[in-house]
Amino acid sequence: MKRSILAIILVSCVNVMFGQQTFLDLQKAQPRVAYAVKLKEDTLKKQFAAAGLQWPAKQIYVRSFKYDSQLEVWVRGSNAEDFKLFKTYKVCAMAGSIGPKRISGDYQVPEGFYYINEFNPRSVYHLSLGLNYPNASDRILSDSLKPGGDIYIHGSCVTVGCIPIQDSQIEELYILAANAKSNGQDFIPVHIFPIRFNNPKSMEYFSRVTKDDQDLQHFAVKLKEAYDFFEKEKKLPLISVNGKGEYVLMN
Repeated sequence: MKRSILAIILVSCVNVMFGQQTFLDLQKAQPRVAYAVKLKEDTLKKQFAAAGLQWPAKQIYVRSFKYDSQLEVWVRGSNAEDFKLFKTYKVCAMAGSIGPKRISGDYQVPEGFYYINEFNPRSVYHLSLGLNYPNASDRILSDSLKPGGDIYIHGSCVTVGCIPIQDSQIEELYILAANAKSNGQDFIPVHIFPIRFNNPKSMEYFSRVTKDDQDLQHFAVKLKEAYDFFEKEKKLPLISVNGKGEYVLMN
């Protein structure tokens, strides 16, 4: 007997309410996610064990560095623990240049502090994790009518302003993020930096391309404060946005 889409959604919601299905269970009902779990989960468990990490990670944190073309995945088991680096992926394509995204169609990858706000198991780019661009800062500093949107971490290795990694890598990250959300992490942070600030070559490049742009230099100073805090503490910085759209480190 066929049921309407609404009925299926209602049944799923009831099952979640009564603990019969988790967020991960619902994701695994999607063919690509189910296949990724079948293919990757055992390997991920072994990699966690080899690194002395608890599986599954209860919390994850993602950092991306535009010029360095890297995406890091950090994990921990509880709020009381420090984050530990699990893996670094290569960002396999890049659009735009140093600097934040400010208008639709500028092909810029955003820079700043975001979180995952969408899981798309049927993405045209294999699997994708959406970011909450424009955030509070972007809404002040970006074009008021057309700030742009639809920014994702995804597979397929192509981009016009997103963060692409290999399909096999987005499968791993998707599984890690779905597990974390299933374990109660509704806020999965993704911080995007122009460069890796402890890399002298990257710093030299940044100084060269921004030497005549004080706005970019000032913007990067705010990002670096958060980067430095995490490097020292291995805990997430607390960040707010002031009336000018500037990031303010609260720690």
